Amino acid sequence: MMRLLVNSVLAAKVVTATLFLQTATAPGASKEELSSTCGRCHIAQTQSQPRTSMAHALQLPSDDALFKTHSRLTFRESPYSFTVERQGDQILYSVTNGSETISLPIRYVFGVGAQTFVLERDGQLYESYVSYYPSIDGLDITMGDQQIHPTTVAQAMGRLLPSDQSTACFGCHASGAVVGGQLKLASLTPGLTCEHCHSGTREHFQPISNGKIQPIPPKLGRISPEELSHFCGQCHRTWETVVRNRWRGEVNARFQPYRLANSKCFDGVDRRMSCIACHDPHQEISREKKAYDAKCLACHSSGAKPSAGMIASHPKQPANKTAMRMCPVSQSDCVGCHMPKVQLPGSHMSFTDHDIRIYHAGDPYPN
Repeated sequence: MMRLLVNSVLAAKVVTATLFLQTATAPGASKEELSSTCGRCHIAQTQSQPRTSMAHALQLPSDDALFKTHSRLTFRESPYSFTVERQGDQILYSVTNGSETISLPIRYVFGVGAQTFVLERDGQLYESYVSYYPSIDGLDITMGDQQIHPTTVAQAMGRLLPSDQSTACFGCHASGAVVGGQLKLASLTPGLTCEHCHSGTREHFQPISNGKIQPIPPKLGRISPEELSHFCGQCHRTWETVVRNRWRGEVNARFQPYRLANSKCFDGVDRRMSCIACHDPHQEISREKKAYDAKCLACHSSGAKPSAGMIASHPKQPANKTAMRMCPVSQSDCVGCHMPKVQLPGSHMSFTDHDIRIYHAGDPYPN
């Protein structure tokens, strides 16, 4: 209950650095506009960010590298057969039971680690029943839809996206798609651009054309780890969101802010434990375990200072008594032991568990 209260209070403090769902009031700028304008000052960021997975969180079929190397993909779950193939300038998604067939052009492609297709039929949006998984280089049932057992071709085509879900999905995977709380596909820019996370970007770069720099968007690096966790959690899910929805078990390994908040060493104040302490959102995430050793040793080394939270919890103890413990096993490959990989059933994907802890093989998954 205390954590829920803390998050509610902090939510109000993050208003000036909040996301598109609350701030977007006009169509987003194109990637070309942002790259040319923001790149005048932020050269490194505008060169690296467009190559990240977040920048490709949503793609148009015509731009997706998948369809440049795969002209035809098939999958079968009796009695239904699925085909994704290029026909002319369209990518068609088809499902048939042998006597009835539904074939629709793919409107949007969501994701990188797995690619799910968004279809449109009779003016409504659908999430495809099957997705492409790079790890198996093929199609399989979309993660989370394993419990669906279609009895018609229409059901096998995909799951209808209610308006609130489609707004949330596009809001997190695209830029400028949500205007005044409403889904506006006409203003969509595929993937995450500068203005997706930096509110006020448009208001900032328009005056630059006239030699002015004001107003300057809020600097996310200046907010506390707790606030940043709430900010990133708008898409990656906050602690509060996971608890309220009772998302128990290994499925919540996908929700990094929730898992990180469960870590014993997370106190919400120490900047060494914030999302951006380990991940630069302008750079593609590193998959090399040793790349994070320096981040861990910033706390767990002989010269590391104790966190403000630890000092507050032990006000009468000397600082050297409240310092983080050094690992007695190794000073390298920290995440290999303390942040295990979690394979989600049916997903063909594994996620790094951000609940930092002493882990032993065979330990039950902690919620």
